[in-house]
Amino acid sequence: MKQKRAWTLMLAALAGLSIGTGPALAQSWPQKPIMLIVPFAAGGGTDAFARPLAAQLDQQLGTRVLIENRAGGGGTIGAAAAAKAPPDGYTFFVGAAHHAIAPAVYPKLSYSIENDFIPIGMIARPPHVVVVHPGKVAATTLAELIAHARANPDKINYASAGGGTTHHLAGELFKLLTNTRINHIPYRGAGPLMQDLLAGHVDMAFDGLGTSASQISEGRVRALAVAASSRVPAFPNLPTAAEAGVPGYEVATWYALWAPKNTPAAIVTRMTKELQTALQVSAIKDAWERNGSDVPEMTGDDFRAFVTAEVARWAKVVQDAGVKVE
Repeated sequence: MKQKRAWTLMLAALAGLSIGTGPALAQSWPQKPIMLIVPFAAGGGTDAFARPLAAQLDQQLGTRVLIENRAGGGGTIGAAAAAKAPPDGYTFFVGAAHHAIAPAVYPKLSYSIENDFIPIGMIARPPHVVVVHPGKVAATTLAELIAHARANPDKINYASAGGGTTHHLAGELFKLLTNTRINHIPYRGAGPLMQDLLAGHVDMAFDGLGTSASQISEGRVRALAVAASSRVPAFPNLPTAAEAGVPGYEVATWYALWAPKNTPAAIVTRMTKELQTALQVSAIKDAWERNGSDVPEMTGDDFRAFVTAEVARWAKVVQDAGVKVE
């Protein structure tokens, strides 16, 4: 009886300890710098949102929040590294819409965006924009671009942030909707894409506003239309694709934060709250507006369901366009 009572008391003590572990862990975390893995080269759209967010989280959490760029494979190399990171709350993954496309174009992925990560929440959702190099493409409207492309099949090159990214699929969807033939040139992220577009090495891009906004404002690229259902407040004179003659052409490159699978629930809950707080800071909201993005309110299970729907949506586009990535 004494031994049974001892076991009972020990189990009760362990139960009480486990109940208190979650809040205690959330309160004590973080105790060292946190790494955000960004799976694209510096200077791209992911960076445009990840770096201001990291700086804000740095202030809120009282520790360094660092960015590690791991480019390549349309964002899949960095995602694979993040999936294998220790689930201790000190590594998070800043992924994008590209990672909902990847399962359809990379059949041998070493990770699953739906099963190997815990969704924290969406960070930003800027629409894509059709941009051209002013010295390479004379078109000043989307209709003129389409007419030029039809008259010159396979003569126009468009850059993407890599095979299987939203930039790539946005181009393929555009070709389907406009019955045009233009050539795809993949890069290792939106940063290198923009560098070569500005240099005139490629003719155009279907880029996220997070990368293109400042270049449009400075007149270094010419924007023809935004791939959204309504005009963007930062560029009120820029027509939507539907207004410019291509109804149904809507593409957004959303960005989001994930934790590796098995990250403690208490840390996931805390980071979710910190993300929600950060996105309401006026400096963040102003920066997002300048980059053509709204401030999304989508976390946890709602975001998980959204990703599942995006995986299905883009799988159909990949199939319809016959997209293949070697």
